[in-house]
Amino acid sequence: MTMDTIAAEAARYEFQSGFPTAETASQAYDAADFSRAVQAYKFFYPTVSGAAIVRGNEQIGVVANKVFGILDCAPAQLVFTANSDTPYGPLMLDLAASPLVVELAPGPLIVCSMDVNQRWVADMGLPGPDAGQGGKHLLVGPDYRGELPKAGYFVHRASSNRQIVGVRSLPVGGDVPAAKERLKTIKVYPLQPVAGWTEPRWLDVTGKEQDTTPLAWEDNLQFWQVLHDTLQQEPLFDGYHNEYGELAALGIEKGQPFAPDARMKAILAKAAVVANAQMRVQSFGDRRPDRLPWPDRQWQWAALRYEDGDFNTQQHLDLEAREKWFFQAVGASPAMFRRDAQAGSLYWLGLRDAAGAYLDGGRSYRLAVPLPVPGKLFWSLTVYDSASRSQVQTPQGKAALRSLFELKDATGSSVDLHFGPDRPQGRAADRWIQTLPGKGWFAYFRIYGPQAPAFDGSWKPGDFELLAKG
Repeated sequence: MTMDTIAAEAARYEFQSGFPTAETASQAYDAADFSRAVQAYKFFYPTVSGAAIVRGNEQIGVVANKVFGILDCAPAQLVFTANSDTPYGPLMLDLAASPLVVELAPGPLIVCSMDVNQRWVADMGLPGPDAGQGGKHLLVGPDYRGELPKAGYFVHRASSNRQIVGVRSLPVGGDVPAAKERLKTIKVYPLQPVAGWTEPRWLDVTGKEQDTTPLAWEDNLQFWQVLHDTLQQEPLFDGYHNEYGELAALGIEKGQPFAPDARMKAILAKAAVVANAQMRVQSFGDRRPDRLPWPDRQWQWAALRYEDGDFNTQQHLDLEAREKWFFQAVGASPAMFRRDAQAGSLYWLGLRDAAGAYLDGGRSYRLAVPLPVPGKLFWSLTVYDSASRSQVQTPQGKAALRSLFELKDATGSSVDLHFGPDRPQGRAADRWIQTLPGKGWFAYFRIYGPQAPAFDGSWKPGDFELLAKG
């Protein structure tokens, strides 16, 4: 911005004897409300995305406290950067009536509970305090004031009554049926007797179409309607006190109707488009130097470094890291992105080829992965549509290459993975993910149980190499 443009901007505002003209007041309020709305959109995007997760699970028959899901995830489910490495157990819990006990048997379960704002509440299972040895986890709602047991439980204070609990059951040795059965060993029950409580039942929702994303709302006025409705359903979170003030200035407030006039509707609709575009840029055009794990590769950290499960550093809330992550993914926890050998899993984001160009669904690529990959459990690469941020949907019907399945027989010093619209010849066909012309795509490289070479630079994957046609 030049001094001339700054001067021109200042000239738009006219004051007479220090007081604004009617036109200046109108311009100033429009600009202030728009700026407020853009920032509020980005801050509350995880909340609206969280509401989409709740609605998407209800859509396939998951009912809070009553019906839990068993899901072998596939491209049929629209879920931000979900994977098909492990069966999922989507659990919706409601702590309004009583604290709930989540009891785990010993075994390879990865469990994370978050509130409707996608704020981290608890890790359980392998990344939790029970370390996969089993135990009783007590989730306590924000309004509960009763006594709690002094021993025998891992106690987790939640910031909303509605809890979105994601469970992953590791398919040891590639045994998916056993991993699904392991989900059913999880027990959930109230700390105190609750009238009408029945033992939750498990519903296998594998193969059902599902949409847990806010794609239908994220660029229009409905985003704000969903946000308003979500605020009405839960106690306000003290940590968002200032941000609720920004919403109130826009006419979005707990206990009040959402009734914007024509002017505010236009501002909110425009802000949704602009803020969504800004988040896409931050997520897929990240400019921060600390995004790169290796200076000679195009790979990025899927999430920028943060010190806890809610993107707080020692000095501030890392808004850039928070916005980048929640545009492309769901959920976060302290154990999720640790950058040491104590991490439960490790994610890298790949969206450019070796020359720095974005990945194009109409072109073919090869990726060389050095073997062995430094992980105690297994590794995978999953391909996502850049528009939906969900697994690519193609005639091939798959989106992942996994060491427990497609790549279990890979030997030697490296393995080549292939991506593109046309099936390659020979052995490469078994290690290929189809992409679609006219669509961009990106990938997550995941290691479960990562070891030191994944962090110290002594191991790293190649870049996506563009292959010549023909």
